[in-house]
Amino acid sequence: MVSPQLYRRAIPAAARITRWTAPDGWALRRFDWPANGPARGRMLFQGGRGDIFEKYLEAFAHWQAQGWSITSFDWRGQGGSGRLSPDPHVGHVDDFQLYIDDFRAFWAEWRAERAAGTGGPHVAIGHSMGGHLLLRALVEGAAEPDAAVLVAPMLGLHSPLGATLGERLAVLLGGIGDAARPAWRGNEKPATTETRQALLTHDQDRYEDELFWQASKPDLLLGPPSWRWVIEAFRSTRRLRADSRLKTLSVPLLFVVPENDQLVAPKAAYGVAAKLPDAQIARFGVESAHEILREVDAVRNRALGAIDGFLAARAPGPRA
Repeated sequence: MVSPQLYRRAIPAAARITRWTAPDGWALRRFDWPANGPARGRMLFQGGRGDIFEKYLEAFAHWQAQGWSITSFDWRGQGGSGRLSPDPHVGHVDDFQLYIDDFRAFWAEWRAERAAGTGGPHVAIGHSMGGHLLLRALVEGAAEPDAAVLVAPMLGLHSPLGATLGERLAVLLGGIGDAARPAWRGNEKPATTETRQALLTHDQDRYEDELFWQASKPDLLLGPPSWRWVIEAFRSTRRLRADSRLKTLSVPLLFVVPENDQLVAPKAAYGVAAKLPDAQIARFGVESAHEILREVDAVRNRALGAIDGFLAARAPGPRA
């Protein structure tokens, strides 16, 4: 296991941060960390709403030490990939199709890259919104990894009103005035008495890692979502849950699900997994909040172990 302190607040010397240009000319911030020596394979990791790839450097170090070449990019409209709202602190998008279009084009280029030492399987991991978009990309034929992992995937929003009423309320409120305005003032969800940290992780030090990057690179900071983003999140997750193509998806999938998640709906993930012909589930209880890869060591290491075991079995490479 790589030392947990080694890469949490520093970009690895061998890593590269560049720009990737989407077909419409939009520039997205890209991260690449090649494996040392012959590669075990290549891994594309995509974070959630408001995420930056710096938050996952510790997990990247774990996989890179195993021989994976790691790639990630900030989703359009967040991190270092520009903004889609006049307010740089609001996470806005008009249509989730923009995310899928970017992912499709990026995957095609990344998959075709044949740099020295980059043989072996190609796998994808998505956290939260990234998990939703990854599964949607698989269903729509935008990517065909050898195996994929969905970590706390956003396949339903955690709404006290339920999915149907929650979506109706979002459409109603978002239809009043500018839909690019923030849906709420702060935190990760509205009207909550829980702190942001309590929603994300029980690990104080790892939570402060994110605060470190926000202070070091304030231009990467993103606040609450827009009403349009909320509407799109309800709509896109609803349509994906009902997509008949789930039943014929051939990509092996691992779901890593914190059952006490207060941001996305674990039951929605279970429902989707039940429709897939080749899906496994690693379940976690009250010991884990939403960001399971940034949880306390006992939880995080168990999650990494589940992912490693799954990839060893379903995407074996030269070193397996």
